[in-house]
Amino acid sequence: MSTPLWTSADVIAATGGEAIGPAWTANGVSIDSRTLEEGDLFVAITGENSDGHAYVARALEKGASAALVSRVDDAMRAAGPLVKVADTLEALNALGRAARLRAQAKVVAVTGSVGKTGTKEALRLILSEQGPTHASAASYNNMWGVPLSLARMPADTRFGIFEVGMNHPGEITPLSKLVEPFAALVTTVEAVHMAFFDSVEQIADAKGEIFDGLQKGGVAILNRDNPYYERLLHKAKASGAGRIISFGEHPQADAHLEKAALKEDCSCVSATICGQPVTYKLSVPGHHIVMNSLAMLALVHALDADLAMAALAMARLKAPKGRGERHKVETPLGAFTLIDESYNANPASMRAALEALGQAKPEGKARRIAVIGDMLELGDDSIAMHRELAEPIKAAGIDLVFASGPHMRELFKALPQSVQGAYAETADELGDVLCSAVEPGDVVMVKGSPRLPNGAGRRIAEGAR
Repeated sequence: MSTPLWTSADVIAATGGEAIGPAWTANGVSIDSRTLEEGDLFVAITGENSDGHAYVARALEKGASAALVSRVDDAMRAAGPLVKVADTLEALNALGRAARLRAQAKVVAVTGSVGKTGTKEALRLILSEQGPTHASAASYNNMWGVPLSLARMPADTRFGIFEVGMNHPGEITPLSKLVEPFAALVTTVEAVHMAFFDSVEQIADAKGEIFDGLQKGGVAILNRDNPYYERLLHKAKASGAGRIISFGEHPQADAHLEKAALKEDCSCVSATICGQPVTYKLSVPGHHIVMNSLAMLALVHALDADLAMAALAMARLKAPKGRGERHKVETPLGAFTLIDESYNANPASMRAALEALGQAKPEGKARRIAVIGDMLELGDDSIAMHRELAEPIKAAGIDLVFASGPHMRELFKALPQSVQGAYAETADELGDVLCSAVEPGDVVMVKGSPRLPNGAGRRIAEGAR
């Protein structure tokens, strides 16, 4: 019989809550009754748009072991066991702290303007082959997601990987102190969320908050090629880091790229990781993935895990959903390739996606097609940042661009007429035009901050002629 993730006694001890009803055990923790699994502890979070207390009875009826609540009514009492606390978010944080304290895991915190989720998922795969590994689900990287991810960590975890994000100054510090990482990685610093910052230097400082919770003597992993390396280096040293490992193409990088052969569906890499030569194949294409792989192997080295095993595992990586997934879409006249980059977009990730599309090899005389929507939260320079994408579009050899959104209109107007596929105000309108334009053999990449509606790829496939 497996050990439960939480017992009612453990939760009472961690939160100082009041037990209502019989004792219970839980195998998971959930804050969403829609995705809750049988045996989960349901935490009724009160958010800006929804109050989890409205779903307590439903969660218990669905099979939750118990519910963590800040108020109780008769319907809740009748539905199942409860733990009453003063504040459910604070209680969730308390569960996260307790889970962190009881586990003997080496814990990693990952942040950065781009590449957080892909790097976290890759580390999950790499390290799970070397011991019990726990990682944040999806992009659970905010004030709810981080404590929830910690609260889900089993006591026997050997490696814990937690994604930490932000769009305002001061958000990362409390999350980093909650995670208390042994190693902390900043993938890169770029002009993202500029609506909330006066400069990219301020973004670098906000990302550097990841070191505020670093264990004394812990390891900081930094991008040596980034313009804000020295700024982050100063922050890491001030935090008490015992070791700093840099990665990149820079000749002084500790995890140094020697050579990379970029191909349509993979990359072959030669690197030196802290003095040790390593050659490996990456099954996810793109120069940005190559650079992040150096950070991953630097972390493996920092954790005293097996570097050779980790390098072999690189060939089994898969792109996370909406972050470069490739689909072969069949149509009556033939197939085309859909690259799903629809999760989100900023200037750095857009350039990386366009570069990866440029590596694609359409069949015969087919085309490389970019379908792009507005990049949000870029502040006063947003229009200029959108227009600047014209150069990477040209460099990547993109044949056609389909664009939606008021800011992408400015980019679309700046493109040569031969590259202008179509423009529409909304993604829905653009989808209708795109469906009739895609031809067999094309490679279509979809990306933007406001995602295309669910099933957009299917609509493209069904409408292809």
